Amino acid sequence: MIGIIGKKVGMTQIFNDAGHQIPCTVVEAPPNPVLHVTDPATTGMAQIQLGYGTQRVRRTSGKGERDPKGRRASRAAIGHAAKAGLAAPPLALRSLRLDDAPGKDPEVPSYKIGDTVGVGIFAVGDSVKVTGTSKGRGFQGVVKRYSFAGGPNTHGNTKHRRPGSIGPGTDPSRVIKGKKMPGHYGAEQHTQTHLRVERVDLERHLLYLRGSVAGPKNGLVIVRKQQ
Repeated sequence: MIGIIGKKVGMTQIFNDAGHQIPCTVVEAPPNPVLHVTDPATTGMAQIQLGYGTQRVRRTSGKGERDPKGRRASRAAIGHAAKAGLAAPPLALRSLRLDDAPGKDPEVPSYKIGDTVGVGIFAVGDSVKVTGTSKGRGFQGVVKRYSFAGGPNTHGNTKHRRPGSIGPGTDPSRVIKGKKMPGHYGAEQHTQTHLRVERVDLERHLLYLRGSVAGPKNGLVIVRKQQ
């Protein structure tokens, strides 16, 4: 199951030949370099490591020049990228399995270090699944986090958005694990399945996917083919 790392640009709409309006998420996915290839004979699965973007590196010039402030790539990351012929290490690394299970997909594509994977691996009509990180919403109560109804707004009630009782005191005399309580909401990995590829723009490295995917604009997503 090959895929690609991209960036969620936003949402738009397109119209098909029948004149139907189709809401689409636009994903920008420039060619991803292959930095590592796993040997199936050793690990029992075919897997490649893809990179996205570029990190900043330190200057190599002489005296008198200082690096501007900010995070710089480590020497280990630079050496790992150099094996694939890259001048700077990628901003993000993700490993993608080429076969869902040993022997399930007889036609496993072969890659070697230094190859690139582009949006051309997808075609209009393909079914894909997209993994992204949902928007972080910080600490939230149960009404926003779990859609609780809340308490009455009249008749002297003062607990409008509180969760209420969280368990009896006699039995079991404790709070059951997994109880829906206030806490951190969002910023979790989510995979949306069975999305249809509506358009592939090879020149601008864009994918138009029917429907919405998790994450904010400019958020990192992984688009994988779905069997």
